[in-house]
Amino acid sequence: MEQALAAVRSKKAFICDMDGVLYHGNRLLPGVVEFIEWLQKEDKRFVFLTNSSERSPRELQQKLARLGVEVDEAHFYTSALATAMFLAAQCPNGSVYAIGEAGLTKALYDVGFSMNDMNPDYVVVVESRTYNFERIERAVRLVNAGAKLIGTNSDLTGPTEEGIMPACRALMAPIELATGRAAYFVGKPNPLMMRQARKMLDCHSADTVIIGDRMDTDIVAGIESEIDTVLVLTGVTDRESLNTWPYKPRYVLEGVKDILA
Repeated sequence: MEQALAAVRSKKAFICDMDGVLYHGNRLLPGVVEFIEWLQKEDKRFVFLTNSSERSPRELQQKLARLGVEVDEAHFYTSALATAMFLAAQCPNGSVYAIGEAGLTKALYDVGFSMNDMNPDYVVVVESRTYNFERIERAVRLVNAGAKLIGTNSDLTGPTEEGIMPACRALMAPIELATGRAAYFVGKPNPLMMRQARKMLDCHSADTVIIGDRMDTDIVAGIESEIDTVLVLTGVTDRESLNTWPYKPRYVLEGVKDILA
């Protein structure tokens, strides 16, 4: 185990998930403060790459600050930003009907998109407190009328302080089933998201490691990007379910606290 931990600590660049790795809701997980202080002290390159699109990088930076961790805003990249960049490249100055929170709408506005509930180019769905049957009905009508269906991430569930909750792919399912259209998901493990993280870090894959709590997003994203993978058991995946997957992480830890053990 010590040899494995030494190999992780020797990496120059770290791609780190947030939900289930750094915190559950507003509860910071054990060892996170020390881990981030170590990243900064050792002058490691790092980016917090999250499939959550509820908050902007600035809001994520402020959330960590409230929890007692100071990190510059430039270290955050979300699936909302990745989705906005993808749509801007596909359809410059397009329009969208969005079921989502402020982090998504701000990212879309920033790339020149407008909100449109009549004849949008895209319907975009993400985890949202505003998700309801009326919005599902409208999304179905718009997709049937020709709007393309986009999801910010393919997570089925996500960890919270109260337990597991449905995430983007689960919320997308009623619209896909009602329209017969398959959504395109932009966040991890989509290579679009990983390429942006690598660009931010400007580091070779051999010197990089990805840390996450999900086999179906974080770990497979690392494997397909030829980056060493660290699964932490503080989120969605538990040790008993590891053998149900056709691939495995390079390292398995109880949490980020173990990295500095």
